[in-house]
Amino acid sequence: MTTKTILIIGTYDTKDDELNYIADVIHSQGGNVVTMDVSVLGNPTDPTDYSKHQVAEEGGSSIRSAIDCGDENQAMQIMGKGAALLSCRLFNEGKFDGALVLGGTMGTDLALDVCSALPIGVPKYIVSTVSFSPLIPPERMAPDTQMILWAGGLYGLNSICKSSLSQAAGAVLGATRAVEAPNRKKPLVGMTSLGKTALKYMVTLKPALEDRGFEVAVFHATGMGGRAFESLAAQGAFSLVLDLCTQELGNHILGSNISAGADRLTNAGSTGTPQIVAPGCYDLVDIVGWQEIPKKWHDHTTHAHNRLLTSIVLDHAERSQVARAHATQLKQANGPTVLILPEGGCGEWDRPGEGLHDAVGLDVFLATLEKEHPQNVELVKTQAHINDDEFANTVLFQVDKWLTDGTISNQVGQA
Repeated sequence: MTTKTILIIGTYDTKDDELNYIADVIHSQGGNVVTMDVSVLGNPTDPTDYSKHQVAEEGGSSIRSAIDCGDENQAMQIMGKGAALLSCRLFNEGKFDGALVLGGTMGTDLALDVCSALPIGVPKYIVSTVSFSPLIPPERMAPDTQMILWAGGLYGLNSICKSSLSQAAGAVLGATRAVEAPNRKKPLVGMTSLGKTALKYMVTLKPALEDRGFEVAVFHATGMGGRAFESLAAQGAFSLVLDLCTQELGNHILGSNISAGADRLTNAGSTGTPQIVAPGCYDLVDIVGWQEIPKKWHDHTTHAHNRLLTSIVLDHAERSQVARAHATQLKQANGPTVLILPEGGCGEWDRPGEGLHDAVGLDVFLATLEKEHPQNVELVKTQAHINDDEFANTVLFQVDKWLTDGTISNQVGQA
């Protein structure tokens, strides 16, 4: 087995005991280590492989500038920019296989920049005193970042924190040995959806697209899934986007914590990636199920999906607002964009006879979207429900049309 190397990042002026302990664990398990210091004021006990001066300079600044700015937030952003750029360069040069960043809130802020800069498939671990905290917004999380709570370790080593640190060290080293990095043997299609109880089209579309020569990745559109989807779309990772569940856009504009960020429904368009869009489950806003329902939703119908997630059923004015938001986001698209409107409904629970059926509300949404859709978006209407075979066939008809005219290709590196 090839020996793997882990990049360890942290403030070695204050946390060298903990960082050196992590290095010792990795060495004991047969791995190699390279170290990067992101301190500002102090110096490590022993020199690191990449100094704080190199980090600041990589970002176009200096340690002196970080000190002289007199603001700890600004200083750490200088180091965060440098650490992200330096980590990317070192990875591209083959200097390490996986990364581990240790920190409190300051170090976690920097760690999020580093992990977002590294490509998907690079094992990346954050050991933080605020892991899994609401302090960390979804849009700051790289798609494949792993987090471990740094329990009981804010100041100095002890048996509690050693348990966390050793697990993190073993996890990142093990991940570098086991990871199967994404390949580009087939062009990748990015698709959004929810579970099959709400949206079923991926059951038909995934094998049909694979038969056409594509690899298909389906993203669970519940905040973090949409964030990963948008992050990859921004990198140009997809040859084709089927953004058929846009519910997270409504979540964001109507104030839900289950948000994929303000750039939802924009990144495929900004990179010119051909996209087919449909408003799957547009009529629902998801909220955290174990928290008290906010007062503004008290007069709305609710659907408890499970103990984690509750859906709020939107009123007609809110549906119009969500429709206009679709138009605003799609107006920014630079690439071919088709918007499919399923006139039979956009989620399994809104079928006639089901508990969330609202024919008037659906008509209000579709009429607003038809009126407001921008000139750069081709509108396609189907009488089908989004979970009917006819809807999937409408999507595939457009895919085949683009394959025929060369808009997309099922060969890597073409169109």
